[in-house]
Amino acid sequence: MDIFDFPPIAALLDGASTALAALGGVVTPGVAIVLVTIAIRTALIPLALATVRAEGHRRRLAPRIAQLRSRFARQPDRLQRETLALYAAEKVSPIAGLLPGLAQAPVLTLVYALFTSPTIDGHANALLSATFLGAPLGRHLIAATSGFLATDGVAIALLVVIAIVAGLSRRAARRIAVPLDPAQQGIADLLSWTPFLTVIFAAIVPLAATVYLAVSTSWTLVERAVMRRVLWAR
Repeated sequence: MDIFDFPPIAALLDGASTALAALGGVVTPGVAIVLVTIAIRTALIPLALATVRAEGHRRRLAPRIAQLRSRFARQPDRLQRETLALYAAEKVSPIAGLLPGLAQAPVLTLVYALFTSPTIDGHANALLSATFLGAPLGRHLIAATSGFLATDGVAIALLVVIAIVAGLSRRAARRIAVPLDPAQQGIADLLSWTPFLTVIFAAIVPLAATVYLAVSTSWTLVERAVMRRVLWAR
């Protein structure tokens, strides 16, 4: 059984489809996705603020963390306990940076389902015929292996935008990164490339989800730059 046919999930999809179709009656479906993305990211501003504050706290605590690493270099378990204790004492969450992404995961899954399911709650999915700048919102760029369409240029352009944003995000993250020991630095350098995984993901999901990712990642880049400038200047 397809999980999207499970009654509660099917009802949720049907409600989301109806709402998006209603918004699509005022603007085009593609613009509706952009507006919904902006609304979602606006609602997530408190989580983003918590993330940027946590980044600032980690930068502030970096010298003390370095001291702990030096003191307990041969006691990794003790180092972990002392580090977590320091975070707790300073009321800093080590997972704050993950919260906005985790909060968006259900939304991205919903968008994916809305533009891949042939039927929603027992009726034909009308959203599959919707377009963005003339490109079908339900089309996967990977489907272009069977022949490119002129409208696939829209998806390619969005992928370029996402790749540029990923590069700028990586550079910004490396600029504000706190010093680490050599072993951890190697892992951090590897993880710094993870924003580019979004490009790969955007290439295999429907164009509707690619639109969402392009708007959301661009929002994150600008949002973090503004928040760091304002909050860290205090």
